[in-house]
Amino acid sequence: MPTRILRQPDHADALAEILRVLKLPVTVTWTQGALRRNAQNRLAQRWFTEIATFLVDQTHDEVRAECKLRFGVPILLAENEAFCTEYERVFGEMNYENRLAAIKAFDLPVTRLMTVKQMSQFMDNMQREWLPHVKLTDPEAMKYEQEFTS
Repeated sequence: MPTRILRQPDHADALAEILRVLKLPVTVTWTQGALRRNAQNRLAQRWFTEIATFLVDQTHDEVRAECKLRFGVPILLAENEAFCTEYERVFGEMNYENRLAAIKAFDLPVTRLMTVKQMSQFMDNMQREWLPHVKLTDPEAMKYEQEFTS
């Protein structure tokens, strides 16, 4: 699905031009805010690995799916009407285990749909849950680390 981030008024005009030439009908949805940042994504991926290493019996992908379900899905259900409608339609009758298996098997887009603010909330929730048990990479330390690897 194509995505555009509108940061200036003339970006809306450019989007209108794109929409004018499309064959109708077309469904348009939008989310307030910019999509998550690459730095947030890299840190989340690192945390999934750190948590999996701590747990020993779960892989990076299993931890990722569980975090999507436990922390990400509730955020999108509360703030993304299109996600909420489709999630309830597809996952409504499933139990937790089946939802988790489906999210992992089909790589359900959860964090990919998030804004910067939503991704921050997702990561705050992960940190609150796991930091008492796992040494998670500090976001500030990661910024410092990137300065020297760039």
